[in-house]
Parts: sequence; C-alpha cells; structure tokens
Amino acid sequence: MMTYEEAKAKLEKYSQTHVLKYYDELNDEDKNALLEQIEATDFGALHYVEDRDEMPGRGRITPLGAMELPEIEDNREAFTKTGIEALSQGKVGAVLLAGGMGTRLGSSDPKCMYDIGITKHVYIMQRLIENLQDVVKQCGRPVPLFIMTSEKNDKKTREFMNEHDFFGYDRNSVWFFRQEMAPATDYNGKVYMESKCRIATSPNGNGGWYVSMQRSGILDIVHKLGIEWLNTFAVDNVLQRITDPCFVGATIMRGAAAGAKVVRKVTPDEKVGAMCLEDGRPSIVEYYDMTPELMAAKNDKGQPAYNFGVILNYLFREKDLARIVGEKLPLHIVEKKIPCIDENGEPVSPTEPNGYKFEQLVLDMIHELDTCLPYEVVREHEFAPIKNKTGIDSVESARKLCEMDGITL
Repeated sequence: MMTYEEAKAKLEKYSQTHVLKYYDELNDEDKNALLEQIEATDFGALHYVEDRDEMPGRGRITPLGAMELPEIEDNREAFTKTGIEALSQGKVGAVLLAGGMGTRLGSSDPKCMYDIGITKHVYIMQRLIENLQDVVKQCGRPVPLFIMTSEKNDKKTREFMNEHDFFGYDRNSVWFFRQEMAPATDYNGKVYMESKCRIATSPNGNGGWYVSMQRSGILDIVHKLGIEWLNTFAVDNVLQRITDPCFVGATIMRGAAAGAKVVRKVTPDEKVGAMCLEDGRPSIVEYYDMTPELMAAKNDKGQPAYNFGVILNYLFREKDLARIVGEKLPLHIVEKKIPCIDENGEPVSPTEPNGYKFEQLVLDMIHELDTCLPYEVVREHEFAPIKNKTGIDSVESARKLCEMDGITL
C-alpha cells in the first residue's frame, strides 16, 4: 500500500493535496482506506476540466440500416448453426453490467436482487440466469459469465449469488469483477471529498467495462479460455436473450466486428439511443441528441431513418476491444449532483448539479470499430427494461411482458 509521502506526491502532481486535509484526524483504519483509494484512483482525466476543447464532439450523423426480422427469419437456421458452433467451442462469453443499485425502485440493495415476483420470488438476476440457461441447453456447455459489480454492491451481489446457489448455474463458470471508479470534481477540477476519509467517486460509465476487466485481471481468464466474442448486456432487461446463437451467428457470418440488438422505436423521441453512422463509421445517437431533423428523416423505404433503438445488448470481438482500449477511448464530462463535504467538513446533499463526473460510453466503443451489425429483435419478446417502479419501463410493464411470454411470476 502507498505511504503517506507517496500519496502526497501523487496528489501534488495533480494539484489535489486537499484530499489529505483531514488525514491527521483519522483513525488508522480510515487513514489506510484513504491511502488505498488514492493509490487506486486515476486522476489523469482531471485536466479535461480545464482543457474542455480536447473533449470529443459529434461528427456528421447519417442513417445505418439494420438486419430486420424477415432477413433474420430467412437465415435463422444457418445463423443459429454458426452461433451454436462458436458457443460449443467456448468462443463466446457473457458480460453482465450489474454495478447499479435499486434506488429508483425503492430498494437499498443491488438492482439484480430486486424481486419482480407476484406469486413467488423471481429476482432480476434469476431471470437473466434462466435466459442464459436456455443457451446452455442448446450448446451443451456453460457459457462463461463475467459479472461486473461496483464498490457499493460487490459484497452483497456475491453473497446473494451464493445464497441462491447461483440459481442453478455452474458456479465454476462465473467470475466477478468490480467496475473502475473515477473521481468527481467541482467546476474547477478539484476532487470532491465524500467524507473526511473518502474521495467522491462514480463508476466510469457503461463503456468502462472492458478496461475494468483488464485492470482486474479478468481478461487473463478470457484469453486463457480462448474466448473470442463477448456479449455485454445490462442488468435491467429481464427478457433479453443472452449469447443468443442466432445473433452470434449473424454477426460472425456477416463479418462484422460487433453486433447490437435493436428494437423498432415506438415513437421518434423514445428514450433509447439509435444506431447510426457518424462520419461514416457505426455509432449511436443518444435520444437527447436527436434533433427534430433527425426524428423527421426518412430512409429510401420512406420509413423513419433512425428507427432502431439499442437495448444495451452488444456482441464484441475481443481482439478489437484490446486495440480500442490501447488507443484510449474518448472521455465524457457529465454535470451531476455530487454529495460531498464542505470546507468545514460538513456533509452537503446538493439539489442542483455542482460538478463533473467522467465517463466512457459504449457508443464510443462502437464508433471505434469498422463495422457493427444492428440486429432487430421483437421488443415484446426481448425488451422489458426495469428503470422505474411504475409507468413506462417499470416493474409493472416488465411483469406484463413476462406474463405475455409465458413466464410465471
């Protein structure tokens, strides 16, 4: 572990010595915890606050067509055969992004622990494992599953999985790793303190999963197992098909570097990112960047040009990701409300944004690749996100969709 002198030297390099302001007041345990956090924290991004001109802007957005349902059906047998072959050879792994908490659902537990059952216990994690088990039956072997947790939920998630015996999944085919954290700053680039012994940090964004695998040593396992493709998926969609053989096979047979499951948007302004080309390369235009012109645009079929929304279920060729991370993904600065302590060491819960968090985004991973196959799925069968307790994309709507798909809750 870093010594106090080493920590101070590191902080001086980035003009962040205020992090040690209360060091002499701390007990030994808290001192060690702070030194460990300083050692583990990457302060390299902080210069972007002053040098915001270096931040990436958006390029020219143009349409990107999807592989639509009729084409998938016409080729389902061949796609599925190719996918099962890759899966049965152990070339495909699954990466679950499960670092979130169930706060918006009224729970203080990890989101994966949320119970959507009506007549029995049915947890979000359970639903995902059950979906993955369908593929295990098809390919005849467990799919390696890598679960990304966070500082806040790692211990509880591991205990939860052990308590439920991994919901019947082969525990020897499951690995956990924690998402990297990035420091949060004020508008002048000074790191906030969450408490006298802890830097305010936040997860490094949905594009930070690969570098988190790399720094945790999990990529060594990926390489040792001979995994060539990684299917990355979000925790909150309880109907999604994971390492879906047809999707895997379609991506491989089309020679694409990545695949993205997409659904037809309900409305032009639906809150999902849309697949597109950006300066001629595959990308995602987020819903908040959708201008009236983009929403009104038509393709050569007379249909909305940006009509396919991503559901955060991607298939990446692993060797391409290694190159991307080596070349450094763009970083995004996001204004946020950051709980912190004030200059007197008193806790503050801001009601308005008071600083910046730093994130890497999946859309940049897609944009760094030469090709990406948007692969259409039927939203009623594969898209039941749980973001809210009631209303749109909620526990209520997900329950209805599960019941429509014959899943007993």
